[in-house]
Amino acid sequence: MAGPLAGVKVIEMNAIGPAPVASMILADLGADVIRVDRLAAGFFDGDGSQLGRGRRSIAIDPKKPGATDVLLQLIDGADVLIEGFRPGVMERLGLGPELCLQRNPKLVYGRMTGWGQDGPLAPTAGHDLNYISLSGVLHAMGYADRAPTPPLHMVGDMGGGAMFLVTGVLAALFEAQKSGQGQVVDAAICDGTTLLASMYYELRHQGAWNPQRQSNFLDGSAPFYGCYACADGKFVSIGPIEPQFYQLLLQLCEIDDPTFAAQWERAEWPVLRGKLEAMFRSRSRDEWCRLLEGSDACFSPVLDFNEAPQHPHNQDRGLFFESDGVLMPSPAPRLSRTPAAPGKVVKNGSNTLEILAQLGLDDSAIATLRSNGAIA
Repeated sequence: MAGPLAGVKVIEMNAIGPAPVASMILADLGADVIRVDRLAAGFFDGDGSQLGRGRRSIAIDPKKPGATDVLLQLIDGADVLIEGFRPGVMERLGLGPELCLQRNPKLVYGRMTGWGQDGPLAPTAGHDLNYISLSGVLHAMGYADRAPTPPLHMVGDMGGGAMFLVTGVLAALFEAQKSGQGQVVDAAICDGTTLLASMYYELRHQGAWNPQRQSNFLDGSAPFYGCYACADGKFVSIGPIEPQFYQLLLQLCEIDDPTFAAQWERAEWPVLRGKLEAMFRSRSRDEWCRLLEGSDACFSPVLDFNEAPQHPHNQDRGLFFESDGVLMPSPAPRLSRTPAAPGKVVKNGSNTLEILAQLGLDDSAIATLRSNGAIA
C-alpha cells in the first residue's frame, strides 16, 4: 500500500545532522527520495546506515564539469529539495534557490541549518549543543551543583531541526498544491528548539519557573518526577504529577509516612526524595516493575538501547524492525489508510546509472561525466 506522500519527488543533498533524518521520514511516508551523495562516503555519511533507508542514491561531484547540469535536471522534476549545508554553499555550487525556483516554480526548497540563513551567527560552525545553548533550553537541564548536562542531540538536531524541516516542507507542499508556487523553507535548529520551549517560557512569564537548575517540578527537583536507582544498579522513572496518580503510587508502595501527604510543599522535597531513594534501592528493577508497571502510578523502567527492543509493549506495537540484519526504529506516526513503510537501506551511488538513464543521458554523455570525474 502506497504511503501518503506517494508521487512526491524529493532530491536530498546528503549532509550530516537532521537533514538525513527528515529525508528518512519523508521516504518512510512514501516519497520518492533521490539522495545526492559524494563519490566517497564521509563522516556520518548516510551510506549503508538506517538513516539512508528508502532512498535511491546518485554519487556525483557537483564541482566537476557537467555535474551541476545533471543536478539541475534532477531538481527540475522534483517537488522538494532538501539541503543541510552552511548558508551560501548551494549558491556557490550553482544550485541556489533563486535559480532552482526560476526553473521549477513549484519547488519546495528545504534548507536545514543550525543558526538559520541569516543573522550574525549564520556563517559560523556549530552543533546541537551550541544551538540549544542559545535558546535557553540547555541552561535548564542538569543538576543544580554542576554545569548543564548535554542531552542527546535529539533535542536540537532532531526535535528542533529535523521535525521542523519536515513540518515546513509538508506545509509548503500543501500550499503549493493551491497556489502553484513553491518557496524556501528556512529551518534552523535554534528556531525550532526555541519554539519547543514555549511552555517553559510561558511558565517563566507566569513566575512559575525558576532559572536555577533542579528547582522546578519538571527538572528533577520534585521527588515525584524523576529517576531512582534500584538494588541491582538499574533505574526506574516515576512521574505521578496528578494527585490521584500520586496517591496510587503511595498506596501500591505501602507508604504511610504522613510527610508524603504534602506533595507540593517544596521545602519537603529534598527529604521526600531521600526517602524514595532509600525505598527504591530496597528492590531490583524487575521487582518494582512487577509491582508498579501497568498501573496509573506513572511508572516505567529506564531501559537502555539494548533492552528497549525487547520490552513487551514495544514489541507489541512493533516499534522496531530488522532489515538485512540491522535493527532500527519503525516509521512514525501511524496512518490508518496510507501507512508509512520503511524502504531498504541504500548504498552510496548504487542507483547512479539508473538515475542518469532516466534523465535521458545516453552512454556517451555518461562516459563524459565519468571521464570528467563527476561520477565514479
